[in-house]
Amino acid sequence: MSLATPQLAAFKVPAIDNEPMKSYALGSPERQALQAAIQEMEQGAPFEVPCVVNGVEVKTGLMAKQLMPHDHSRHLCTYHEADDATVASAIDGALAAKSEWESLPWSDRAAIFLKAADLVSGKYRYKLMAATMLGQGKNAWQAEIDAAAELSDFFRFGVKFVEELYAQQPAKNSAGAWNRVEYRALEGFVLAVSPFNFTAIGGNLPGVPALVGNVVVWKPSPAATYSNYLIYQILAEAGVPAGVIQFVPGPPPEVVSQAINHPSFAALHFTGSTFVFKKLWKDIAMNLDKYRGYPRIVGETGGKNFHVIHKSAEIRNAVLQTVRGAFEYQGQKCSALSRLYVSASIWNGGFKEELLTEIAKIKVGTPLDWSNFMGPVIGRPAYDKIMSYIKKAKDAGGEVLIGGTGDDSKGYFIQPTVILTKDPKSVTMVDEIFGPVVTVYVFEDNDFDDTLDLIDQTTEYALTGAIFSRDRAALIKATNRLRNSAGNVYYNEKCTGAVVGQQPFGGGRASGTNDKAGSVSIFYRFVSARSIKENFVGLEQFEYPSNLV
Repeated sequence: MSLATPQLAAFKVPAIDNEPMKSYALGSPERQALQAAIQEMEQGAPFEVPCVVNGVEVKTGLMAKQLMPHDHSRHLCTYHEADDATVASAIDGALAAKSEWESLPWSDRAAIFLKAADLVSGKYRYKLMAATMLGQGKNAWQAEIDAAAELSDFFRFGVKFVEELYAQQPAKNSAGAWNRVEYRALEGFVLAVSPFNFTAIGGNLPGVPALVGNVVVWKPSPAATYSNYLIYQILAEAGVPAGVIQFVPGPPPEVVSQAINHPSFAALHFTGSTFVFKKLWKDIAMNLDKYRGYPRIVGETGGKNFHVIHKSAEIRNAVLQTVRGAFEYQGQKCSALSRLYVSASIWNGGFKEELLTEIAKIKVGTPLDWSNFMGPVIGRPAYDKIMSYIKKAKDAGGEVLIGGTGDDSKGYFIQPTVILTKDPKSVTMVDEIFGPVVTVYVFEDNDFDDTLDLIDQTTEYALTGAIFSRDRAALIKATNRLRNSAGNVYYNEKCTGAVVGQQPFGGGRASGTNDKAGSVSIFYRFVSARSIKENFVGLEQFEYPSNLV
């Protein structure tokens, strides 16, 4: 029997605002609550995480570990990797759950996600943050921004955006007729592949398609398994029916390949590396003859993000914004600052000295020490890759101004690193590193225009960038010249920190499909519109007036 019920009113969702962020100041109740949650989680670890298919825990016995990157001798959880049978069951179960879920009145789907947001920001706030700190190496403030504020914002604003989407209706009706548009879920299932670096993205990638009536097979990142499992539990507690979101951790090639080879594959919602995304796009293209329709492909991938410091910039602000943009969460944000272009008069006029002075204050270590600004990078492959790029830069003549060292004896710690290069297309100005490394190129004041061209042409990415200037003409010039160089541009503000409902996030070129998470735009990708025209007045004859003689 269908769950559909009569819609007896035109419901309006509650007023939505961004989740207020707590400060975690010394002695504050939120610091005490978070410390208690961390202590409880440390004592309980390692946890066992199953696959969850049709609401039932599935333990395959194929075990893997999520290490704690600040102490790699310990692990936060062991998890069961999905095998072929589990993935097949997940797909079949999702398709079986689809009819009732997409037929559920919109107000009820909205209520489920509003409740999930309240569970995130309330009951589960500190548990989610503790999992993000222990499992993904974030300090308290970064965990608050991510696992508490942004995740609840994604769910709440998602409801608001879908309400706006459904309200988009034809502007005109001819006499004796009524035109309407409905926004159907896609025909088939959505595959969501989420990254390690944002717990909130883990919730948003399956949440967006599910909110508009789709069913989802969700493969979380191995390095974020436990926090993502908590999100799954929150969504289930909020009322997402069994089968609507299937939780299938496991090795990416096997899980993803099985999903995109299925005839009912309808869409990919992906955040991760550019290399993997391009490969998936090619694999999907090769499978087009298998599918009932053309799958939607939505992805946010890499970045090689820039700050350009004009000669008119205010030095103190530009320095501090640079420190945060480059070194918050160890540079492991798709939007993190990696390329720094500084006008010579500013560089020699105090910027260099102040930048190095501020970076020298950064403490690196376990996120459980409140005084540490930076924690570990996510794991051994990341540590080795980042350290290898520092070596490549030095071998090519780059000058390490500060940092350049790492310590992997207990955790995967790398010191914040600044490299000065005379080659604007040196390896660390071109390749994505995804770590606490920023490379500086100093340009002559009169070469601002040429430098803008360099910024635009140096890398394949176009995610974020920031322009620092007190000269409005310079801001306008840079904005116009860099029109296609970034999907998010900031004036006198660091290139990270997009807020849901304020700065829709995404970039172009090799950085992704620029479908703008945190806005109504992303939801259009997971619906298929159907136009309905209802005629009220019948024809009396088939001839046209012009046929009469």
